[in-house]
Order: sequence, then structure tokens, then C-alpha cells
Amino acid sequence: MNATITARGLVKRYGDVVALDGLDLQVPDGTVLGLLGPNGAGKTTAVRILTTLLEPDEGEVTIAGIDVRADPGKARQHIGLSGQNAAVDDYLTGYENLYIVGRLYGLKAADSRARARTLIDDFALTDAGDRPVKTYSGGMRRRLDLAAAIVAQPKVLFLDEPTTGLDPHSRNRLWETIRALVERGSTVLLTTQYMEEADQLADDVVVVDNGKEIAHGTPDELKRTVGGDRVELVVKSHEDLQAAEQALRGTGLDEVTVDRETRRLTAPGSGGPDMLAGLLRSLGEAKVSLLDVSLRRPTLDDVFLSLTGHSTVPADDGKDPAGVDKKAGTKKNAARTKQEVES
Repeated sequence: MNATITARGLVKRYGDVVALDGLDLQVPDGTVLGLLGPNGAGKTTAVRILTTLLEPDEGEVTIAGIDVRADPGKARQHIGLSGQNAAVDDYLTGYENLYIVGRLYGLKAADSRARARTLIDDFALTDAGDRPVKTYSGGMRRRLDLAAAIVAQPKVLFLDEPTTGLDPHSRNRLWETIRALVERGSTVLLTTQYMEEADQLADDVVVVDNGKEIAHGTPDELKRTVGGDRVELVVKSHEDLQAAEQALRGTGLDEVTVDRETRRLTAPGSGGPDMLAGLLRSLGEAKVSLLDVSLRRPTLDDVFLSLTGHSTVPADDGKDPAGVDKKAGTKKNAARTKQEVES
């Protein structure tokens, strides 16, 4: 499978700070690469370089076979970018925002109007398309920003922490939109601090910290590196603890940890649901009263903790990857755009 995005040996320094330290990336056609890491790991710096917004100090980048450093203008024709914060104009309507983006990409006025209307419908913004964006919810703004990133139907889409700050419902809806784009052939590089997001969307994952790759693999491959399933029980009374522990050991789960204060027992194990079914039978025969039982599988959060020793903490600096303030829209620009749309 051909690689649509390739980066080799990316290095970027800011004085004494090394933001990227020899990073390699490869994203095959029609797939999603999740670039994971804590705040300050170098994710946004990598996106800026890959999207021609920043020159690396060292390294090579190709987008759709184009050398980004040699011909950035040609590379941009294949790129769509949705930054950490929705880069839309509050004083324009959703439709007007998309229209002006189309014009900036060189679409004729009629084509830009048609494309804007199509995207407003595709991104479930029909009822709000003619309202000023300042009336939109956070989830609506993010969908509009993503729509703006694909006005010119780019082959490659960069999503830099696209769901930061969204509620679970809005996040799930945006995930559905991203999946649909990939099904239609887009190649996506996704940076995120949400491990669940990468698990849901990414075909391949690169974990970075301090500007370096520290792990690479599919979500399942990475999760296997931190061990298998874990069984967790909470019994009704302290009197049930001994019988529950014996049942766990009798099912072949030898490494049992008992927390008497919470009446919780945990043990690593394999065998999945079949093993759990056998354990439940043993607990029933021992007349153990349970308050809770679960089979917990490793998550990418577990992977991240094991690799870095700390968790990810989403942050919002108020700017998109180009360093543009998210409230940069002005009434003057909006008035000019409205006049052009209506003409």
C-alpha cells in the first residue's frame, strides 16, 4: 500500500528546546494514523511541518508524493487542516464561512455556493446554516471547521486534537463524520490526547513524548504490550472475601490481589468471556454474594501510562496550529463576505 504521508527524521528546535527529535511517520492511503502524546510532546509541531506552516530544521516530508519543502504550494492543494480550535468567523453564517473558504481555494462563485450548501447538509448543519456562527454550540463549530477543511476535497486531512473540549455526544458525532470521510477515501493524520479517540478511529498509532517516537503499532498491538485481561470483583461482605479468592484461584487465576477496605479482588487472566463464565459458576457454587464483577481489558490509557509514567491532560491554548487566535473574526470581514455571497 502506498504511503500518502511520509516524514523522515523531522527535527525542530526552539532555542534550547527540542520540539521534534528525529520523528518518522508513514500513513498509507485511506487509513488513519493516530499521533498520541501529552501536551508539549511535539504533536502540533509535527502537524505544522507536515502542512507547510513551519519549516523543519532537519528532515524530509512528502504529501501525496510531493516534496513539501521543495514545492509547498503544490502540496497544499492536497491538504485539509482542522486545528485545535474551530477557525471560523463568528460574524458569518455557517454557509458564508464555507462559501468564502471555497473562494479562497479558487472555486468559482456558483461552485463555491453549491459546495457550501452540500457540506452544510452533509455535516447536519442545515437548520443552522444561515445563522451566525457565534450562535453555534461547540460541537456545531467543530463540525463546521471540519467541513471547511474539506471544501476543496483534499486527499489528505490533518486533524489536530479535533474534539478537545467537546461533550461526549458531540465527540461521538464528530467521530462518525471522520469515519465517513475515511470510507470515502481520505487519508487522515489525527493528533489527540484522548486515548479512546485513537482506539475508535486509528488504524495505526504512534506515541510520542519529548519529540520522539516511544511506541508504534495498531491499537490492539499496543494494548497487548501491557498484559492481558483483568478480572475485578467486589463482594458484598468481608466474610465473602476468602471464598471469592479461593474461587478465583480455582479458576486458574493465581495472582489475586485483595483490597479488604473496598472488598475488591483483582487478578490478571486470559480466556475472555468463557473464563468469566466459569468463574461466575464457581462463585455461585461457593455462595459468594457479589456487588460487581467485570472483565477489564487494557486500554490505550494503560499503554500510555506504562510508557510515560503519566497520563494525558487535554489543554486548550486558544489558538489553532497556525497560531491564529480562535476569535479572530471581525465584523468588517463578515460584511465584505456577506456582500460577495449575495451578489
